[in-house]
Amino acid sequence: MAAPLKLLCTSVLRQTVRPFSSTCVVHAGKKWRLENGLAWTGSEYGPLTDLPDWSFADGRPAPPLKGQVRRQKQREDFARRAVNLSAEVDQGIRTWRAEKEEQESAREQLKSSMLKPKGKLLLKSKNK
Repeated sequence: MAAPLKLLCTSVLRQTVRPFSSTCVVHAGKKWRLENGLAWTGSEYGPLTDLPDWSFADGRPAPPLKGQVRRQKQREDFARRAVNLSAEVDQGIRTWRAEKEEQESAREQLKSSMLKPKGKLLLKSKNK
């Protein structure tokens, strides 16, 4: 009798150890979150991720966790990069405008240094 029981137990254990897929659970609500402008996982940002888990009994805040410090540093780096890129774009626009003005002034200077019409041609160009 012990042998059939042992065989039954091993077959049950083999069936329970089999791997299963949890992709549906991981991405549950993903489509709704993306349609409503939220993060696709639900744990990338928000109060459950950003606020401390606990505080001291006397009201002092808890020290920040490693993940919170990492996310804060990432946000600061992103903001710093956005400011730098914006400054580069502004500098590029200023340079482009200065070059345009320089080309326009060179064109005007060339036009003013050209030979002027004389005599009857001068009178015709003024009447037009």
